[in-house]
Amino acid sequence: MNAPAQDAIGDRTIALVRRRLIPFMFLLYIVAYLDRINVGFAALQMNRDLGFSDAVYGLGAGIFFIGYVIFEVPSNLILHRVGARAWIARIMVTWGVVSAAMMFVQSAAVFYVLRFLLGVAEAGFFPGMLFYLTHWFPERERARAVALFMTATAVAGLIGGPISGALLQLHGIGGLAGWQWLFVLEGLPAVALGAVVWFYLAEGPDEAKWLGPSERAWLIDTLRRERETTAAREGYTAKSALLSARIWALGSLYFLLVTAMYGVAFWLPQIVRNLSGFGDFAVGLASALPYLAAAVSMVPVARHSDRTGERRWHVAVPCALGGLAMVATAYVGNPIAGLALLSCGAIGIWSALGPCWALPMRVLTGPAAAAGLALINSIGNVGGFVGPSLVGFAREATNSFEGGLLVIAASMIGAAIVAVSLKEAR
Repeated sequence: MNAPAQDAIGDRTIALVRRRLIPFMFLLYIVAYLDRINVGFAALQMNRDLGFSDAVYGLGAGIFFIGYVIFEVPSNLILHRVGARAWIARIMVTWGVVSAAMMFVQSAAVFYVLRFLLGVAEAGFFPGMLFYLTHWFPERERARAVALFMTATAVAGLIGGPISGALLQLHGIGGLAGWQWLFVLEGLPAVALGAVVWFYLAEGPDEAKWLGPSERAWLIDTLRRERETTAAREGYTAKSALLSARIWALGSLYFLLVTAMYGVAFWLPQIVRNLSGFGDFAVGLASALPYLAAAVSMVPVARHSDRTGERRWHVAVPCALGGLAMVATAYVGNPIAGLALLSCGAIGIWSALGPCWALPMRVLTGPAAAAGLALINSIGNVGGFVGPSLVGFAREATNSFEGGLLVIAASMIGAAIVAVSLKEAR
């Protein structure tokens, strides 16, 4: 078959795969991310009802990531062994149950335990989904695919703010507080979707009955040749990936990004309230604006990264500019200017995610990808503990968010420096 015909089949195949998988995976990640960060909205009532200090809340919000990090690599290696469909379904059902159980929190100790268990339950979901994407998308398409998938984190914030704000208005119905209704009604969809995963996801192109014979053959052959080329060029095994200085450097880059991302995500409602003085529902609406800006920016940046084949500067430039916006946010007093600058900071964080993940996906394949992607995510998600905790301690020590915003800014600028220092894959 001539090259134009092959290109036409390839374009058609990628379009079919994108339409089939990305919207569903996008939905799964919205639910995952919403269940992870909804504690930020619950805190608007829960901290007052239960007498939690900023330090207690910040520690509890971040302790999720301890359980997540400990079980991340083992979970992804199990996924590689038993298959994505069964393991992702298991992950979703268990995290949905634990998330709904957050309605029973009555003390700091129970809060810490359930947040830790939620991390254990969800461990492996995100790197498992990234690993799954490598089974369907050639390298030249991956930054865009990852960005489309990860736009769910921004969309979850966009829709999660108004939804969570509305659920808080259920306070008193059925004898439950609004924050209790929030946890149970946002936790149960994960259980239902876990069952759907089992029937909807195919393990790989060879099982994709929704692809025609020519499309299936093109995708299988293209991915096979890429895996063979990558394995010959890079030579990573699962063990060598876990010991690679390059993979650990990529983990440090993601750590700085995640420190900033969750420093924003877990504290955004309270930062917005501090800037504006709004009530619960208005805070939920206003908190959606930075996520809207992030969602709009992610895919164009990733598409440009795919088109040029360049990754490092597509991480560094958004991070540096976003970090400067966060510095300005720390010192602005006007709520409109503050929201605009927060939105610029969010653009910087979320725009970098697609190109950031395309870097390791360029050099890892097979079991090495399962282990390496999980390791990077594990290192990175330590930042999910560090970011909220540091913002909480800074808030309590200074009685303002200025120090916390500067922590977020420093993480973003540090990520820009690390990205520039990385060596490109050969």
